[in-house]
Amino acid sequence: MSTPPHSTDREPSTTPPDDRAAQGSTARSRSRQIIDELTYPHGIHPALVPGVGVEDRKVRFGTDKAVFIVTALLIVGFILWGILGTDSLTSVSSTALAWVTANTGWFFILLSTAAVLFMLFIGFTRTGRINLGRDDEEPEYSFFSWLAMLFAAGMGIGLMFYGAFEPMSYFEGGIPGFSHVSEPGQDSMVVYSLVQSAFHWALNPWAIYAVVGVSVAYGAYRRGRAPLISRVFTSLLGHKRVDGPLGKLIDVFAIFATLFGTAASLGVGAMQIGSGITIVGGIGPLGNNALIGIIAVLSVCFVISAVSGVSRGIRYLSNINLTLAFVLAVFVFFVGPTVFLLTLIPSTFSTYISEYLFMTGQSAAWGPDSAEFSNTWTVYYWAWWLSWSPFVGMFIAKISRGRSIRQFVTVVLVVPASVCILWFIVFGGAAMYFSKNGADLSVADGAESMLFALFDQLPLTGVTSVLGMIVIGIFFVTSADSASVVMGTMTQRGRPNPSKWIVIFWGACLAGIAIVMLLVGGDDALAGMQNLVIVSALPFAVIVAVMMVALYRDLRNDPATLRTRFAASAVEKAVSAGLAEHGDNFALQVEHAEGHRAAGNTFDSHDPAITEWYRQTDENGDETDFTYNSAWVSSAADDIADGTPEGEAPWEKTTPKHRNDQ
Repeated sequence: MSTPPHSTDREPSTTPPDDRAAQGSTARSRSRQIIDELTYPHGIHPALVPGVGVEDRKVRFGTDKAVFIVTALLIVGFILWGILGTDSLTSVSSTALAWVTANTGWFFILLSTAAVLFMLFIGFTRTGRINLGRDDEEPEYSFFSWLAMLFAAGMGIGLMFYGAFEPMSYFEGGIPGFSHVSEPGQDSMVVYSLVQSAFHWALNPWAIYAVVGVSVAYGAYRRGRAPLISRVFTSLLGHKRVDGPLGKLIDVFAIFATLFGTAASLGVGAMQIGSGITIVGGIGPLGNNALIGIIAVLSVCFVISAVSGVSRGIRYLSNINLTLAFVLAVFVFFVGPTVFLLTLIPSTFSTYISEYLFMTGQSAAWGPDSAEFSNTWTVYYWAWWLSWSPFVGMFIAKISRGRSIRQFVTVVLVVPASVCILWFIVFGGAAMYFSKNGADLSVADGAESMLFALFDQLPLTGVTSVLGMIVIGIFFVTSADSASVVMGTMTQRGRPNPSKWIVIFWGACLAGIAIVMLLVGGDDALAGMQNLVIVSALPFAVIVAVMMVALYRDLRNDPATLRTRFAASAVEKAVSAGLAEHGDNFALQVEHAEGHRAAGNTFDSHDPAITEWYRQTDENGDETDFTYNSAWVSSAADDIADGTPEGEAPWEKTTPKHRNDQ
């Protein structure tokens, strides 16, 4: 079947017109087409728009004073409250935590599950073919570079802190949901401990990140919106509300979530470094004052990196750190119980898949033990991932430009999740193996010391312990640097490279909140972090829930979706007419049609909901062209007739590709 060049109001038909009627029909069709093109923005039918990149827009970057001032005042006030009234903040956070977990724990669980289902739905239905960029746009990074950066996003302080501790906690204390099949300390509890850890670190968190990432990437590279969380809601709220107080409030909550989620990671990193210093140096336990000092020193390192302009050096440092983390994992794998760890790989992955729905349903409904477990572990993790989602989501949005949604969903959900599971198998599996064989590894000694207790069971303890502290320290600096840049971007209307002063300010706020979390927790610093992360994540959890609705609405009206809708309608009507009029012997051709025979007879292609988004205006409100313009529509037939290579779109002649150095 052959389809002639672009037409805005034609349908396949099986009835060839006679010559005279054809001439009149063609004239009327062309007149109608000209009228339609004049009334569409830029003369382009909404189903033919190839997409609009944010660089094609006249986006004005600059500090959003309302967002910055409101957020800054609240954060500085919170830090002062934590320092000057620690007991008061501790009491308030504990009360707030009790209310949130008792009344909204179910919401966190449902939301994380909904994120998984939503990503699978948009990835493996018709919307999966939509490109996160213009129709003709190539991926910005090669596939292997993209995988490497996703791998980097999956690594961090959290895996260093919980890699051995979390499975050991389940191994020693049991898991309420699995108590009917395995008791604490039994061999089978090794697998269930790893499976429960995988549940908290694999598919669900990456689905949450993916929701934010695909929403920001689609809006910025397909719809030409500024890369801000608030701009994702344009289809629901409209431009005025997104630019107004409600949109600014969304960005404020996104910054809040990023601050508290990242600060929790910095806090646990400081705790773990402090434990390493205690063990390697042979000194007594460090108090909160020493941990605050560690945070201060590492924060100074971050500030130096931020003001020095050596962003490339930080990138190299991150790559080196990932290599060092990989070396640690390989060392534990080969020097530790290698065969035992190998047997855990298929068992953990298969059991994770088979028990996934059971773990999803584990909540307070199963009784007080399950309620306590869910609130202490699962709800805390879902809140932490929601807090990290603006940061990680915007990162994976940046590196995923030019990928289809299907490829995005498949790779983002599978690759980093698998890396996290393998990490827990190596560190958690090794820790449980040594514990089963009489080693002195106990969760009672604290989460921060578990990694170093594991290293103590292996050769080169001093070297691996120092190396572990170096890795954690570099993760601290690079995480603070990256998160501060993201918050600067959100504060300066989506500016890709925010001002240094604002990056430094948010970095200082990160350090301040991490210190407050330690103070609020007192002797149990980790509990203080959990309290504040869960409470602060609730507003952004609501935002992520509505974000899925906004993105789906955008995807339903995407040009590629509209073309699919037209194609299905045209073919169905043409085939029915052909069979009725000619039986087996008919062919399809495109001609002008009115009424019920038209492919789009029930579709309003002039609806502002599907046309206004690609309207470009100048400072006076007058319509102005994009980098590519409406000429590519009218010249499409000429380009095809002149032999435009298959797969090359006509607008490639006027639209520059997105380059790596942009």
